[in-house]
Amino acid sequence: MVKNVNEFASNPIAAGKGGSFQVLIGADKAPNFAMRKFTIRSGGNMPLHTNTVEHEQYVLKGSARVRLGDQELVAQKDDVIYIPAGVAHSYDVVGDEDYEFLCLIPTTLQDCITIVE
Repeated sequence: MVKNVNEFASNPIAAGKGGSFQVLIGADKAPNFAMRKFTIRSGGNMPLHTNTVEHEQYVLKGSARVRLGDQELVAQKDDVIYIPAGVAHSYDVVGDEDYEFLCLIPTTLQDCITIVE
């Protein structure tokens, strides 16, 4: 499969402000991992939440203050983030540029999201 990212539907994220995502490769195409692209608009955020599966992320654009458990850091273009299953995390966009990242998760497990705050 080869497709341009602009061929995929963008879905709004209900929690937080200014967030959307695209499923680039889902369980219907790949048996082990899903690839998603997230965009959080400048001034936007994603609230503190947990997932029941791990996440591997690659930042494509912008920067955000990312909370990972008890840590807070600023992630920016070309950074890589690993989020273990069950660790609370959140995003607050820093600056005038949108924050975009690829997120890979396993498809072999059910992902349940819980908002913490």
